[in-house]
Amino acid sequence: MSEGTPGVVTNNGYVPETTRSATKTDMPVNETPLTISTVTQQQIRDRQPSTLEEALAYTPGVRVGAYGYDPRFDSFSIRGVDVTYTGVFRDGLRQYNSPSGLFRLEPYGLESISVLKGPASSVYGASASVGIIDLISKRPTPYTFGEVGAETGSFQRKQLNFDLGGPLNEEGTASYRLTFLGRDANSDFGGFPDDRVYIAPALTLKPNDRTELTLLSEYMYSVLGGSTAYQNSYGDYTLQDGTVINTVTGIIDEPLYNNDYNEFTQRQGRLGYEFSHRFDDTFSMHQNLRWSSLATNERFSDPTYAGQVKEHVNAVSVDNYLKTEAATGPVEHTILTGVDIGYLRYDSRIGNNFDTISSPDLPAETRQRETVVGAYIQDQIEWGPWRLLVGGRHDWLYSKYYVPSDTTGTGAAETTKDDQGEFTGRAGLSYVTPFGVTPYVSYGTSFNANSGTVTNGNVAKPTKGEQVEAGVKYDIPDYNAFINASVFWLEQEDGIVYTVVDAVNQQTQLDFRSRGFEIEAVASLDSGFNLQASYSYIDTEILELSPDTEGNEVNSVPNHSFAVWGGYDVPEGALKGLGLGVGVRYEGSSFGDDYNRSVIKNDAQTLVDAKASYELGNLSRQLDGVRAQVNATNLFDTVDSVCTASYCYYNEGRKVVAGLSFAW
Repeated sequence: MSEGTPGVVTNNGYVPETTRSATKTDMPVNETPLTISTVTQQQIRDRQPSTLEEALAYTPGVRVGAYGYDPRFDSFSIRGVDVTYTGVFRDGLRQYNSPSGLFRLEPYGLESISVLKGPASSVYGASASVGIIDLISKRPTPYTFGEVGAETGSFQRKQLNFDLGGPLNEEGTASYRLTFLGRDANSDFGGFPDDRVYIAPALTLKPNDRTELTLLSEYMYSVLGGSTAYQNSYGDYTLQDGTVINTVTGIIDEPLYNNDYNEFTQRQGRLGYEFSHRFDDTFSMHQNLRWSSLATNERFSDPTYAGQVKEHVNAVSVDNYLKTEAATGPVEHTILTGVDIGYLRYDSRIGNNFDTISSPDLPAETRQRETVVGAYIQDQIEWGPWRLLVGGRHDWLYSKYYVPSDTTGTGAAETTKDDQGEFTGRAGLSYVTPFGVTPYVSYGTSFNANSGTVTNGNVAKPTKGEQVEAGVKYDIPDYNAFINASVFWLEQEDGIVYTVVDAVNQQTQLDFRSRGFEIEAVASLDSGFNLQASYSYIDTEILELSPDTEGNEVNSVPNHSFAVWGGYDVPEGALKGLGLGVGVRYEGSSFGDDYNRSVIKNDAQTLVDAKASYELGNLSRQLDGVRAQVNATNLFDTVDSVCTASYCYYNEGRKVVAGLSFAW
């Protein structure tokens, strides 16, 4: 049975069917001439991820855990490109971030996740050169349902959640959704909390068959530790058998910041809508808008030092397009013509105390104002078995960065500006055969504005990129199973990275090349068997960063990785209702810095996850809808160090979470 938000995404168990994330239209995944990986609602339900990184852990080409256990940020890369700041979209609109202010994700509030590989700037505007991660929010449903649940587990975890929805009147012209989660927990770092309150109300109004308005909102408050870093490995630190070692004093297994002055609080909210109106069988208009706001307060220290960062972010994204569906003889067209606008405003205050562990005096704010306007057109062409996707776009960027001339902020501000534009395009071709095989090729370019400054004190340059890809999809006849394999080559100019320059970790910009191969298979069979399996090969090369890094591999990007998750839900018999699952994740070795020094090379790592669930209604009809589930991540408690951008971290140890839920 298909599940998902109607008109946004449909999936059948683990197998994706349609998605809007690739083209902004409901194009079948197996016909799209692009590579798309989907984390479906059933995958989220089976694995019960606590973070976006955990939700993406089995997705091919996606690197999670490069910064070890750090729940402060949702950080990951795709095909060697860090997309933390520039590649995350929410319901088709870019999720803007600032250098220290990143919006975070609650997986319980998601319907699914679409990972689109390849440049998407021609239709989405400013975005990562390697593609986007589109987070699909839960929406109102035309049917009444409800779920309440409670969890407990490792690190004194206590959690309550509920998800309710359905029509508000008999006519079905109004429906709602209300999703809530509250958690009180510690973490793998002693004394570091992992507390969260999340609530997401949504409302859909559909006065007639031609008009629909959906209001989406969210508020989240979280409290975490200020830092989970261990030490700068650039100087007197090395690795030995996965352990960070100080070459003077011996083994170090304590975090660099580990005292009472260590807390990270964040408040974030969003409010927006999706509006559509169909004029006739040919034309329809669409407008999606979101305002989002974030405030962070981070405090961190070591035995002789204390720092504090406060950051406020406000952003507005709006996308307007006209959809035209027409035919020219045997050729069918779906044409999008649109204009979108993105605006980012952030204020940042960073202070330090080098002689005492106490709140430092914060200087006057540095500020950035960034506006991006884009106009685009896309034609989705269908001619017999052929599918052609072609589109182009022009973006206009204006960015201004203000730095006070003194710490009081009374002097005149020093200002740097960036004012430029860029054209991007995308083309893809696929051939849909009657026996389920669809070969495809694609090419695309990207343009993305970056927030913040780099080592020279100027506004960061926009990142530009291009990618060529070829692949084949196989929608296996008579089975709910799907396979996608592809090869790719991409090059990126002026990507934002952190690297050690003159023994200081700084934000700078990198030119590099990535090429590789991916294959993914997903299946949900009538027998109760579910499978997700993938393999990735990624080969990176630095083209320009510093003279002693050219030709090296990009740090913390393994050449080889694979993941497999298998599950079985007993469909009948005495064990009906029992569900079991196990997953294995492998990351190959990688370098811990762009200098590719062997002393901090990351060893290969294998982690195992597991799940067991039971539908208690099989014991008694009075327990219909009651479900018990236990999930374990890193089942065998494999704790190793991982070094990224010359800093070292440790991954999270074993985490076991047990939950009981009731659905109706």
